[in-house]
Amino acid sequence: MIPIPPKMNDNGIPLVEFVYAKNQPEYIPLPVVKERNGVVTSRWKLTWKEMLSVLFHGSIYLQVMTFNKPLQPMSMSVSPPNIPWTQVSNPLDAQKEIHN
Repeated sequence: MIPIPPKMNDNGIPLVEFVYAKNQPEYIPLPVVKERNGVVTSRWKLTWKEMLSVLFHGSIYLQVMTFNKPLQPMSMSVSPPNIPWTQVSNPLDAQKEIHN
């Protein structure tokens, strides 16, 4: 799986508000949208092999490093969440484009 921007603009260009681990080569950069209420949304693209595995086995595993701190509430979905752009931390930052 690879992380991809959570939202597309009307022209099909990926938009992102924040990238975790942007300048940390030991990690994979994670593009996300951060809402004012603390909700952080990321999106992941499965490879064909992963899609077949999910189709035949029906499982996806999630590992979270809590560093022995309390686990934060999480949600997984196959449907896009409703991201209210008026609730994004800084609406101007949400207009930054990601270019591959």
